[in-house]
Amino acid sequence: MDYTAQNLLVRPTPDANDPELILSVTPDRAGWNYISFQARRLEAGKTWAFESDNCELALVNLSGRYSVRSNRGAWSGIGSRENVFSGAAHALYLPRGTEFTVTAEHAGEFAVAWVPTDEDHDPWLIAPGDVPVSVRGGDSVTRQINDLLPPDSPVHRLVLVEVYTPGGNWSSYPPHKHDVHIENAAGNLIEADLEEVYFYKFDKPEGYAFQWIYTDENSPLQQAGHPIDAVVRPENNCAVLVPEGYHPVASPPGYTTYYLNVLAGSAQSLANQDDPRYTWVKHTYKTTDGRLPLY
Repeated sequence: MDYTAQNLLVRPTPDANDPELILSVTPDRAGWNYISFQARRLEAGKTWAFESDNCELALVNLSGRYSVRSNRGAWSGIGSRENVFSGAAHALYLPRGTEFTVTAEHAGEFAVAWVPTDEDHDPWLIAPGDVPVSVRGGDSVTRQINDLLPPDSPVHRLVLVEVYTPGGNWSSYPPHKHDVHIENAAGNLIEADLEEVYFYKFDKPEGYAFQWIYTDENSPLQQAGHPIDAVVRPENNCAVLVPEGYHPVASPPGYTTYYLNVLAGSAQSLANQDDPRYTWVKHTYKTTDGRLPLY
């Protein structure tokens, strides 16, 4: 598949047959094997029903509050933030073979992601107080990380991370990639082969970011004659697809950028390698941005 700025950026996709759908990413649309993703909205008292089938699945509240009833259990009070900038998310992990219904206790938006699995794991509700929050990087590369479903979680493939990048700062920087599965002689994972979705929100409605997706000579796509070199400009409720390659993000001054990362692939891991041309920057940081953490 040839990836371009046009097909790596997924804009909100209104659907007259599914008016609560904000945006959808399917493996066919993305040209990959694992990740399906949707962002949805629900008015208070409204419901959305779904089946995980042969996939593990995670639901993340963006705003609003929800209850979930399923053949694996029931949960209520999922969601305690007005928007993504006011607190960490709840995340509900559901195993394959789950039939469930989401009901909005308060109107809002949520994201749902699912990937194929041949493993069975227990349902798991991650509350905001259980989410590790850290400030990473330094200087103008300072960003806040919320590890919703980090590596070594009791799941098969899914990894979920929330990232906040203040105006004028960069994130996913130095540029890094995770498109080849590499282990060293001792069997330690050096790099995982991961698909990734970035789903964007901004603290002001006219906000935007820039993201550069590019491959190098080690990329399977580039070796097959399909290199990627694209700059995209996501706005609110847009998604960016990262099938392979490096993928740094720049947040313009005056706007705080939020994105929800969904990753899945050869390991439940974030093992990656920097672009060797830029990794030196990590050794120059002198301080961290006082605007973080946001909460």
